[in-house]
Amino acid sequence: MDLTVVLVLCLSLLLLFSLWKQSHGRGNLPPGPTPLPILGNILQIDFKNINKSLTELSKIYGPVFTVYLGMKPTVVLHGYEAVKETLIDLGEEFSGRRRMPVNVKANKGLGVIFSNGKTWKDTRRFALMTLRNFGMGKRSIEERVQEEARCLVEELRKTNGAAPCNVICSVIFQNRFEYRDADFLILMEKFNENFKLASSLGVQICNMFPILTDFMPGSPNKAIKNIIYIKNYILEKVKEHQESLDINNPRDFIDCFLIKMEQEKNNSQSEFIIDNLLATATDLFAAGTETTSTTLRYGLLLLLKHPEVAAKVQEEIESVIGRHRSPCMQDRSRMPYTDAVVHEIQRYIDLVPASLPHAVTCDVKFRNYLIPKGTPILPSLSSVLHDKKEFPNPEEFDPGHFLDKSGNFKRSDYFMPFSTGKRACVGEGLARMELFLFLTSILQNFTLKPHVDVKEIDTSPLVSGIGRVPRFYKLSFIPV
Repeated sequence: MDLTVVLVLCLSLLLLFSLWKQSHGRGNLPPGPTPLPILGNILQIDFKNINKSLTELSKIYGPVFTVYLGMKPTVVLHGYEAVKETLIDLGEEFSGRRRMPVNVKANKGLGVIFSNGKTWKDTRRFALMTLRNFGMGKRSIEERVQEEARCLVEELRKTNGAAPCNVICSVIFQNRFEYRDADFLILMEKFNENFKLASSLGVQICNMFPILTDFMPGSPNKAIKNIIYIKNYILEKVKEHQESLDINNPRDFIDCFLIKMEQEKNNSQSEFIIDNLLATATDLFAAGTETTSTTLRYGLLLLLKHPEVAAKVQEEIESVIGRHRSPCMQDRSRMPYTDAVVHEIQRYIDLVPASLPHAVTCDVKFRNYLIPKGTPILPSLSSVLHDKKEFPNPEEFDPGHFLDKSGNFKRSDYFMPFSTGKRACVGEGLARMELFLFLTSILQNFTLKPHVDVKEIDTSPLVSGIGRVPRFYKLSFIPV
């Protein structure tokens, strides 16, 4: 027998033994499709629409099943009950984060989104406390959002587009950007590009085979360069803050972090170091800009496609708010239809279909399975947001999903676009406020006019991997 054939057979046997050991020697994992050597189940998954593939597999293997993305098993949670039982009822055990090679290379596992263990707990606790101190969930932050909404409206009178991210900018950096500021435009371009790159084939291959990260051309390197560019920008801001820091009068998040660094400078185990400041500020910046602006862009596209919905929102705005004052959060309780539209936009667009991958922090007994520590977990938020029993005709855009028979707003436990449990989005409260106030401010002042026939408007996503990105479109803002 040819030596090459013998080597290939030996390698295949070793790989098969490795896979068998993973699935049988390290716990009792849920059932799933049989993996191939090295590749696992990746040939059975459409990476342009991962969630569709997971839904099809759930029909065969049930709401909790195992897929191999490369050589490592990943446990998929499909449906409300499975997601609730893990992320909420067993929140601590399922609060880990799967290591993402691109982020590890760019941020060294620091920050608040992709960190784990003590780093994550200390950083998240500090971030939540600091954001609350700067008004998160309070009247003061609402006033910032209202002011930004007014700026956005004025910009839309002059141009046909702008990005709603200045509220989180003012919390992190103290000051806001002008919409035509060159630095602002470049930063938004980097964030926008990385949101798309996260779903690219190259980045997903690196997530499955981390060893390839240093050798994979294209999107992984581009994503890393973008993160480094953003961190370098933030570093310059940090240096400016260090020169003018007043420990008795912190101006923003960076000041607070610098003060914490000074307080813990003699603690060798402290998480409050300059690298973590840069990573955390980048995370907050990304979470507070790209996700909100993408949701708003997608929301405007849906309102173009459904002008009858936009018109009904405008009727409610006219009835409750009128034309002579800015919308405020107190209005929301008297605007059930508008509230339902904002919720339905988030449900329908399904921005991050499978959440960001979790990991179990210890060996976990769940249902009849034993999931070993460190096993990646993929919670299908899409399966919850598109549950047919909770939301009839889930593939249709219908604000009625959040209204009762009397037209009152109807809450749903299945509404979890920000994920749920201990890893839920830190800025959820701010994002909800921004979406309501930005959309009502826009529709208070403008009628949306598409540049093509409504029938030609395509609301399916341009990209649908880790994140869903709307297609490019043009519209005009016609003053009311």
